[in-house]
Amino acid sequence: MRQLLALFLLALTCGSAVAEPVPLPRPRPPIWPEPKTFAEAVAGLDFNAAAVTDKPTACDGRLADIARTVPMPRLIGPEACGGDDMVELEAVLLPNNSHIAVDPPAMLNCGMAESVSAWLRDEAAPRVAKLGATLTAIENYDSYECRTRNRVPGAKISEHAHGDALDVRALHLADGRRLELTDVKVDKPLREGLRETACERFTTVLGPGDPYHEGHIHLDVIQRNRGYRVCQWQVREPPPVVPLPRPRPSQAEIIKHSRKL
Repeated sequence: MRQLLALFLLALTCGSAVAEPVPLPRPRPPIWPEPKTFAEAVAGLDFNAAAVTDKPTACDGRLADIARTVPMPRLIGPEACGGDDMVELEAVLLPNNSHIAVDPPAMLNCGMAESVSAWLRDEAAPRVAKLGATLTAIENYDSYECRTRNRVPGAKISEHAHGDALDVRALHLADGRRLELTDVKVDKPLREGLRETACERFTTVLGPGDPYHEGHIHLDVIQRNRGYRVCQWQVREPPPVVPLPRPRPSQAEIIKHSRKL
């Protein structure tokens, strides 16, 4: 009887041990902690409170003629993230009163928004029209985001962290077509033309050939020493078609052929 009682108590003990909740891992901390004070937030940004104004800049005036935007407040921190004269780019206006939607709207510095709008309006739209359809929208894969380059811990701060970069994934046409800029099946002359004009207008263009940009095109306007530019977008072709082996003849065909011999 004592042995049975001991076994019963042991089973209860083991059951309660199994039922204890397993602690979940602590969530990953952000790349940079949120600033605790205003002084901490603007540290390193060369922030000049006297220069803050609600008056439109010259860039805002030029952009109003070619795009539909929403003015945004100055973005501050953490660390070196943020920027002034920020806008939310909703659409690019075309000469025929139609527009190219930016989906979702992109948070950009006004200068970058102006460069993107001019490229879509003057270069991308006319080239897409050669395919027999109108460019109606682009897919915004990423715009402003406070992070390091390619989200690698310890790397340099990304131009996305200043609103000076945009990642474009695909174009949408009025006839329902969706053209991924990195898709080898998409019209090659179109992709070549977009690559050439993007590399002329932006100081950095990254796409296929760069391990972090195989599925989208990165555009930014970073200023480098001596005007150095980066254009790394391989316009690839579909792989060659390998012919399949001829199907194996059926038993009836083998017998028929042997009779002829």
